[in-house]
Amino acid sequence: MPKVSGDRWELRVDGDVDRPVTITYPQLLAMPMVERDITMTCVSNEVGGGYVGAARWLGVRVADLLHRVGVHAGVDQILSTAVDGFTISTPLAVLMDGRDALVAVGMNGRPLPAAHGFPARLLTPGLYGFVGATKWLTRLTATTYARDQAYWTRRRWATDAPVRTSSRIDTPRPLSTIPAGRTAIGGVAWAQHRGVTAVEVSIDGGDWTKATLGPDVGIDYWRQWYLPWNATPGRHQLRVRATDGTGAVQTDARATPFPSGSSGLQEVIVLVD
Repeated sequence: MPKVSGDRWELRVDGDVDRPVTITYPQLLAMPMVERDITMTCVSNEVGGGYVGAARWLGVRVADLLHRVGVHAGVDQILSTAVDGFTISTPLAVLMDGRDALVAVGMNGRPLPAAHGFPARLLTPGLYGFVGATKWLTRLTATTYARDQAYWTRRRWATDAPVRTSSRIDTPRPLSTIPAGRTAIGGVAWAQHRGVTAVEVSIDGGDWTKATLGPDVGIDYWRQWYLPWNATPGRHQLRVRATDGTGAVQTDARATPFPSGSSGLQEVIVLVD
């Protein structure tokens, strides 16, 4: 893991721009910032997996930096580079469409931890990390996909990878044994930059039943959900699906993470005494 000194760190914003700029850490900290609750998802996350998390992030809007340098017509990607040379490509259109894509310097009320990319990292709501979340960021280059390919692009992963609508059962745990009687099925659902408007649960292949949603923190943040359940003795199958802010229901078509994220519905087997 790179160990970077804030005293020596700089962010270079260059490429096909009118006014390239180099920004020091103190200069970045002095710029106008926003604080946002954003959920991040790794493209390697399998259905029902744990490679997803949420935090409160503090940072400078990427769009503000790009307006400052004046991006040329014809640019379609921003190639971001980490201090160790690792690269990620992010569609320019996504960074400029009004979402709170950030050069983040803080996490949960504290300076960005080293493991999360201190002194600064890229964070793009709605995209999987491999196309929008460069840690230990040191350069943003305005360029084109025809000219430059990032690390994962060269390995034939997707260039435009919006997070798929997903939901997960956190309780009861798979293959756990629980006592009969009143209990709850619960978990989280996410559809970054579209939001989650409904979660439904099916028990033993039965009809879909709407769950109760937790607070709506915003379209870029996951939502908790739960469904009261009178568990009867035996073996039971639980399934969950979410509906995003566009009205689209989570697909049941199974797909592996490569090349643009997994899909399908999580199924959990529970034993009731």
